[in-house]
Amino acid sequence: MTRDIVRAAARRVARLHERFVPYFGRKETREHSLVYLRGLMSNQRRKNVEAIALRFADSTNGKPAAEKEVVALQSFITHSPWESADVMREIQATVAEELFPSGSDAPKQLIGVIDESGFAKQGSESVGVARQYCGRLGKAANCQVGVFLLGATDTATALLDHQLFLGEKWVEDAARRKRTGVPDEITFRSKPELADEMVRRVRQVGILSFSWITGDALYGASGKLLDSLEEIKQRYLLETRENITVWVEDPAGKKSNTLGPKRRKRLGTWRPAGIKSLKELARELPEDAWHKKKIREGSKGPLVCDFARQRLWAIRHNRPGPPIWVLFRRALDSGEVKYYVSNAEEDVSLDEMVYVAGKRWSVEKFFHDAKRHLGMADYETRGWSSWHHHMCMVALAHLYVTLTKLDLKQETPEFTLDMAVEVLKTAFSRPTLSEDEAIHIIDYHLRNNHAAHESHRKSWLRKHKGKIPKALL
Repeated sequence: MTRDIVRAAARRVARLHERFVPYFGRKETREHSLVYLRGLMSNQRRKNVEAIALRFADSTNGKPAAEKEVVALQSFITHSPWESADVMREIQATVAEELFPSGSDAPKQLIGVIDESGFAKQGSESVGVARQYCGRLGKAANCQVGVFLLGATDTATALLDHQLFLGEKWVEDAARRKRTGVPDEITFRSKPELADEMVRRVRQVGILSFSWITGDALYGASGKLLDSLEEIKQRYLLETRENITVWVEDPAGKKSNTLGPKRRKRLGTWRPAGIKSLKELARELPEDAWHKKKIREGSKGPLVCDFARQRLWAIRHNRPGPPIWVLFRRALDSGEVKYYVSNAEEDVSLDEMVYVAGKRWSVEKFFHDAKRHLGMADYETRGWSSWHHHMCMVALAHLYVTLTKLDLKQETPEFTLDMAVEVLKTAFSRPTLSEDEAIHIIDYHLRNNHAAHESHRKSWLRKHKGKIPKALL
């Protein structure tokens, strides 16, 4: 990799930022946007407003930044009137142009991935903070939770929309709403309802369209979300719970899946014949119904699972629902089974469904990269607009890094996001390392990542020797 390649990628990002500059309004606000992006893509440990301002902001007298610059940058995130929704729409337009250029062989499918993420916080005054499940900690904790919609292709992932989740107690607390600037029009919405609204917002903008929507069991078990996606003719493949029940025979003419107490006692069951849980169906599948499929090449070797599927009928709101696909995914080592439901057409291939199921991984990778490299969880703001402003800037920083990674992957296929971050440290007016140093660090990561991958892959192949068809390896 040459200095010219690194320099070209860095300059491209600087030019790309020019298309977003108008959305930040006044000259001072535009300058603050660049300062904030520098901070998010820097190598400092903490990326809160104070740390970013002290390192990257310019003072008027040429001296190191101090309290005045910290306050100005805090105002950019907290009080500045620029709209995060406008920037997010321009991100969608950039994704469409960069990942789906007209007249090219670019990937044709955009998978919408919905998920939530928690951010641990102290106290009770930060907007939306409450004791709730925090995925980052793996337990219930005092935290904020946001719902995110990403777009994923074969080569890239980008954040397209986001919204903070407010529990019912927060929505009903007028005093806290006023202190944190929650807009009057915000009412209680469950996480699946927020996901539905975001999918519809992206569709309404009209720049991007999703081939599929995927997400975890919180969303796949929501009958209202599934109804809504079917209403707008949006194809989905969503994970769901093992105790979800379906009809195994055509329920035409049937009214309910429940029985009265007398019939339950006589039959020894709470449901009529023809209804089974997904867990029961998985246990009954013959071994020849399972097919080994490679989902992707992971950092530790190929990710291969057993897959099976059945065409069945849904149960919605205690009533017979539409025909659906149920997809079963079984881990080779543990035997753990995951379950998915889909409204896809009857002739959809198993391989395509496996591909979409594997795209769930992209949102996990996004959260890992954004929190590790781009300061996603480092904010120390309390207000509604500041939370959305920060997440918008993280989305923009991630887009820049992603496009840089795609540029340099043409020369170096093993190029990763953290290496792209190193390159972008040379993109702005106050770089933290030289181009030569950036190339040296990238080469170091390439060598070490390749060695680690090969070692893990050999171990995985030894463990599964004779169990996986060579065509999948």
